[in-house]
Amino acid sequence: MSQTSHDRLLIIDFGSQVTQLIARRLRELNVYCEIHPYQNITMDFVRDMAPKAVIFSGGPDSVTREGSPRVPQEIFDYGVPILGICYGQQMMMQQLGGQVDSGHGTAEFGRAYVTPCIKSLPLLDGWFADDADREQVWMSHGDHVSEIAPGFEVYGTSPNAPYAITADISRNFYAVQFHPEVHHTPNGAKLYENFVRLAGFTGDWTMGLYREQAIAAIRAQVGDKKVICGLSGGVDSSVTAVLLHEAIGDQLTCVFVDHGLLRKNEAAEVVTMFRDNYNMQFIHADEQELFLGELDGQSDPETKRKIIGRLFIDVFQKHANSIDGAEFLAQGTLYPDVIESVSFSGGPSVTIKSHHNVGGLPEKMGLKLVEPLRELFKDEVRALGRELGLPASFIGRHPFPGPGLAIRCPGEITREKLEILRQADAVYIDQIRKHGLYDEIWQAFVAILPVRTVGVMGDGRTYDFACALRAVTSVDGMTADYYPFTHEFLGETATRIINEIKGINRVTYDITSKPPGTIEWE
Repeated sequence: MSQTSHDRLLIIDFGSQVTQLIARRLRELNVYCEIHPYQNITMDFVRDMAPKAVIFSGGPDSVTREGSPRVPQEIFDYGVPILGICYGQQMMMQQLGGQVDSGHGTAEFGRAYVTPCIKSLPLLDGWFADDADREQVWMSHGDHVSEIAPGFEVYGTSPNAPYAITADISRNFYAVQFHPEVHHTPNGAKLYENFVRLAGFTGDWTMGLYREQAIAAIRAQVGDKKVICGLSGGVDSSVTAVLLHEAIGDQLTCVFVDHGLLRKNEAAEVVTMFRDNYNMQFIHADEQELFLGELDGQSDPETKRKIIGRLFIDVFQKHANSIDGAEFLAQGTLYPDVIESVSFSGGPSVTIKSHHNVGGLPEKMGLKLVEPLRELFKDEVRALGRELGLPASFIGRHPFPGPGLAIRCPGEITREKLEILRQADAVYIDQIRKHGLYDEIWQAFVAILPVRTVGVMGDGRTYDFACALRAVTSVDGMTADYYPFTHEFLGETATRIINEIKGINRVTYDITSKPPGTIEWE
C-alpha cells in the first residue's frame, strides 16, 4: 500500500478486464487510487488505508451464485461515498436488500443508450445535455437488477436495464449497470469527475508532489548505501535513473549493457545523456562481441532470446559486482506490473513481465529492490519525466524490447543484416517524424526478412533482402491495430529505403493487428 499522503480512493476489483481503466480515469483527474482484489478486503484493511471513497468494479461472476464475491457488510457503514459498476451495482443491491435475477432475456452486451428520469442527480451533471436527451454507454451483463434496495431511486434507464443508474443520495451510494471507464461510453469520464467531486477530492495527486515524496522515500529506504540501476535508455529506466540520481547522487551507479542489438546511434545517445549531461556514475558495458559471437549461427527465436537473457545477467552481474557496498537494485516496475503480479484468485501469478525482474538478479546477488515507479501508470511516468526535466526525445520514445534488434531480424543474425536493419529503421523513423506522426504511433520499426528477392536497379539485377515496416497504435501494448499510413507515405518511404540503403530491394507494410499477431516479429 502507498506510503504517500494523498487523498485515497479504493477500487475493489471483482475481476473485470477493464478495472485498470477505472484507475487510469481517476489518475487523469489527479486522484490517487489503488486497486485491490476483493479477497484482500477486510475492514481492518479499509480503516488502515482510510479511503475517501470506494468503487466496486465489474466482474464475470453472478451474484445469484452461492459463494460469489462480496464485500464486508460493514463497508456500507464506513461513511464514505461508494460507486458500484456492473457487477458492483448488482452486489450492492443484493447486499443492501434488493434483488438480482439471472438471464430471462435481459442480458445486454455492447452499445446501449441510457435516458434520464425526471429527478436530477449531481453524479450526472453534464450528462443528457444535447437534444437527443440520451447518453451512449457500454453494457456487459447477463444478470439484471429486478428490485432496487431500500433507499435507492432510479435516475436512468435503458431498454434492457430499467435500473441503469440508481442512487441513495442520503448515504452517497451510487450504482450504474454500464462501464463508464471504457471509451465506448464517450461521456463516462464526466461521471467519474462528478463522483470524486462529490466525495471531496481536491485533485492533490500531481507529479510535482509525487517527485518530492518519492525522493524522500528513496532516501529513507536507501540511507547511505549504494544502488545499482540497469539502464537501457527506455522511458521507465531513464526516469528511474534520473529520479534516483536526484535523490542520492553518487550513491547510484547505472549499468548500461550494450549488446550490439541497439538502433542506430542509440548507445552513444544513452552515454551522452546520462554520463555527460547528468554526470552520473555510469558503466558502459560494451559487450557487443560477446553477444554477437554467441548468437552467430543461431536462428531459433527462443534460443536467441535465451542466449541474450543469460548473457545479460552474466554481464550485469560482472559489472555490478565491481561496485563495493551495493545493497540495492533499482527497477522500473510500473503499477500495471504490480497489479498483474497478483492474480485475481489471490495467489501468485505468472503474468508479471519478466523484464521487470531481471532474471532473478535481486535474489541471485542478495540485493534489495528499489522500485520508485511502482505506483505509476506509463503516462504518469512520462509526466514525471517531464517534471524531472528529461528531454522530450527520451520521454516520448516508442517501446523497445530487451532483446533489441534480435527479434526484428528473423532467422540468423549477422553483422551485415544488423547494419542494414539499423540504416533502414533510421530512415523509417525519420520519415515518421518528418510527417509529424511519431506521437500518434505506439511503436514503429523495420524488420529485415530472412529472404532475398530479385529486383532491378538501373540496368542491373539485384538479389537483396526484403524488409517489412511495422507501425501500430495501442493503449498498453496488450492489443494493437496497424497504423493507417497513406499510400503516398508508404511509397515515399519505400523509395527512400531502397535508394538509400544498400542491401534492401523490396519493402512491405505489415497490416496485422494484435491479436492474432504480435507487435514484434519474433
